[in-house]
Amino acid sequence: MCKFQTPNVPQGATADERRAIMFNALSNLDLSDKCEKRENLTYLSWANAWAEFKKVHPNATYEIKKFEGGIPYAYDPNTGYMVYTSVTVDGQTHEMWLPVMDGANKAMKAVDYTYKTRFGEKTCEAMTMFDVNKTVMRCLVKNLAMFGLGLYIYAGEDLPQDIREYVCADCGKAVESAMAQRTHKAFGAYLCKECGVERSKKKEEAKNDVK
Repeated sequence: MCKFQTPNVPQGATADERRAIMFNALSNLDLSDKCEKRENLTYLSWANAWAEFKKVHPNATYEIKKFEGGIPYAYDPNTGYMVYTSVTVDGQTHEMWLPVMDGANKAMKAVDYTYKTRFGEKTCEAMTMFDVNKTVMRCLVKNLAMFGLGLYIYAGEDLPQDIREYVCADCGKAVESAMAQRTHKAFGAYLCKECGVERSKKKEEAKNDVK
């Protein structure tokens, strides 16, 4: 990781100029050794993000928005749960929000619900406080990106999701995007999980025959 280099702020710089200089410096900070890869996504843990941010801005503070009864989320029966945070640095406050989602990035609600995909019917389980807690801290990390920290991680997240239809090269079955990308990287072909396992076995057998 590139260690943060404190930028030179010219004497007499305005508050906006100072903030812009710090933003550019933070946005260029390499956090690759602090991130984790899951499927095709990159995650920066809240602990690592806050630690790095406080090194640069020791006086930074954050707030989790509370609603009636002290709950840290807003809820709509049709759209689900939303959490909010705000971070204040050098007299400037940025807000952020994030929906509570499951592992498939589906909005969680008060009860389980099903939805249809091209691979069949799926279930999104009801929200729990554990899900809210995770989302609040993820929201904080995203909030810090508004000041530059790890902003590059989120580049392109608002682009349309991959809607391409993938078909297994061996059996012709439909293949989910993440699996298609993994097998293409490993075998140079889009494969379903079963066919990918089969190719791995054949690859191992071929190695053993050579020995």
